[in-house]
Amino acid sequence: MNGDSWADQWDNGPDRLPEKKKSTGGGTTAAKYGKKVGESLGKTKSVASTGVKKIKEGTAVGLQWIKQKYHKTTNKP
Repeated sequence: MNGDSWADQWDNGPDRLPEKKKSTGGGTTAAKYGKKVGESLGKTKSVASTGVKKIKEGTAVGLQWIKQKYHKTTNKP
């Protein structure tokens, strides 16, 4: 061997990249999917917000119930 690396022995030239096909649609693929992802993130955000509100309200109701039970047992004459 004359000091060439394995890659140099098998590399016959630059790699050809396939040419991109031009779309005739109304926009790029990234724009189309970006819009869909944005819509779904908005839906996810609203669902998560609603869930957090329900958890917060449920926790407040549960703590109030515990307080009432505690006061009933400690205020007996």
